Amino acid sequence: MVVVQQLNKFTLMELGRPETSMLDSEKLECSSDYQIEFEDIVNKHYKKIYYMALSMAKNEPDAADLTQETFRKWAVKHSTIKDSSKVKSWLYTTLYRNFIDKKRDENRMRAIEPEELHNQMPTHNPNHAERIDSKIIRETLLSMEEHFRLPLSLFYLEDYSYKEISDVLKIPIGTVMSRLSRGKEILHRKLSVKFDTF
Repeated sequence: MVVVQQLNKFTLMELGRPETSMLDSEKLECSSDYQIEFEDIVNKHYKKIYYMALSMAKNEPDAADLTQETFRKWAVKHSTIKDSSKVKSWLYTTLYRNFIDKKRDENRMRAIEPEELHNQMPTHNPNHAERIDSKIIRETLLSMEEHFRLPLSLFYLEDYSYKEISDVLKIPIGTVMSRLSRGKEILHRKLSVKFDTF
């Protein structure tokens, strides 16, 4: 509910409405039907969108920012979606575009020093053998190159079809299939090494 309130606050500000109207439900200019719909969409998709954002951004603060921006855009543009079956695809496509825009902006702003890049890279501590396999798989997936990681995440974690992945990533289906095939090979090889060490 806190996430919904924060997102509504930003939406009201963007639409030129005073943010104090968020605090008084009688003054809230959004219809109650929209409020319920927005909460339902956030409750239904927030966790999956966040984990996909985490898969892309590789750190929690950026993943939270990408997720919030995705739902903020949904709050502003929800009326353009007429078919409710398209909401999930719209959210993932918007998330991906937000990620690409963020990366493009970061690349324009500054060059990253090698030491700084090394500090931002995820670390793997082999002393934590008691961690569950899914954590190891997620870490391995995060260590993969983006063009393999994103299709694999959408395919295995979100159960997207080749066509849906193609639509979200704006690449041909044949490219999706080849990246999934190659990505599976790389993932299998990396996991074989990791599980052999435990």
